[in-house]
Amino acid sequence: MPSSDHPSSPPFGADDDAAHSAAFDTGTTDMGKQAFLRMASHELRTPLNSIIGFAEVLKNELHGPLGAPEYLEYAGIIRDSGTQLLGLFNNVLEIVRLESEPDLLRPSADAVLSHIDDSLEKHEARARANEVRLELVTSDSDPVALFHPRGLSTCLDHLLLNAIDYTPAGQVIRIEVSEGEKWVDILVRNPGPAPLPDDLPRLMKPFEQGATAHNRTRHGAGLGWAIVRLTCQNMGGRFYVKSQPEVGLTAILRLQKPA
Repeated sequence: MPSSDHPSSPPFGADDDAAHSAAFDTGTTDMGKQAFLRMASHELRTPLNSIIGFAEVLKNELHGPLGAPEYLEYAGIIRDSGTQLLGLFNNVLEIVRLESEPDLLRPSADAVLSHIDDSLEKHEARARANEVRLELVTSDSDPVALFHPRGLSTCLDHLLLNAIDYTPAGQVIRIEVSEGEKWVDILVRNPGPAPLPDDLPRLMKPFEQGATAHNRTRHGAGLGWAIVRLTCQNMGGRFYVKSQPEVGLTAILRLQKPA
């Protein structure tokens, strides 16, 4: 596992010059991005939802048997492929929104622990299926920070799913909460394969993936860290990563405290 010492100056994160580069630089204007969002939300997402819905109807044979069992398998493949494509599409839209709407996630003061508990409960079944355990480590206090509930949930979703996918069976993912004078830090620590520290700046950008064999066996377009970074910035916070290859990774959400 990475060192348990609280990082006073994390080695890489949103403050790095490399991480400040545009996450999705298409060269379009903000107006063009807004037009893309309006078009894509309806013209692409709506038919995808129809494909997924009708595939589900076929998979469950709601209107009678399909016949050959292969048809059930094919319907499941269509449903799962559509769901995967919709998830990718929603992530791309989220990046465009975060870049084009700096005030999309207006933070407000709230205690963090209940939101963390909700995220852990959401991902508990997947963790069990992967034979890993989620463990929340806190002090007696419930720190108050500035964040948007949906924004924090989005960040935790991406980090927990990443940790669950990379943690070897039988190991523990630790979620820690600590606070300083001006910040509340939420740390997600997982043992297992981790990228080289020099690779972190590249992995903070969209559509970038690690070069390990484990990465090549996973679905995904490499958008998770980019979304977390942009979401934290949108809420006035920071996102940092500490990596020890072959040992583990620590992802850090740093949220401002109310004045």
